[in-house]
Amino acid sequence: MNKNELALAIEGRTGLAKEDIDKVLKAFTEVVAEELAGDGKVQMIGFGTFETAKRAAHEGRNPMTGEKIQVPASRTPKFKPGRSLKERVDLSE
Repeated sequence: MNKNELALAIEGRTGLAKEDIDKVLKAFTEVVAEELAGDGKVQMIGFGTFETAKRAAHEGRNPMTGEKIQVPASRTPKFKPGRSLKERVDLSE
C-alpha cells in the first residue's frame, strides 16, 4: 500500500476529504521526522514507537571491490511495534 492508497482507505473509513487526509499524513510524517531528528521518540500506545538507534562505527567491505572500508557511527530511525499491533499481525494464532 502506498501513501495514496492509504489516504483512500482512510477516506473510506472516515468520510473525510482525501485532501484533508493528505495534509494530515504529511503533517504526521513531518512531526515524526522532526522529533526523531531531535533524538526524541513518538509513542503510540498499542500501535508502536518510532525512535532512533545508534550504530557504532565498524569495518565493512566495498561489495564491488572487496576492499575494507571504515563505516562511521550513525543514528538511524527504527519502529518498535506495540503489543496490539503484534497480536493483530500474528498469523500463527
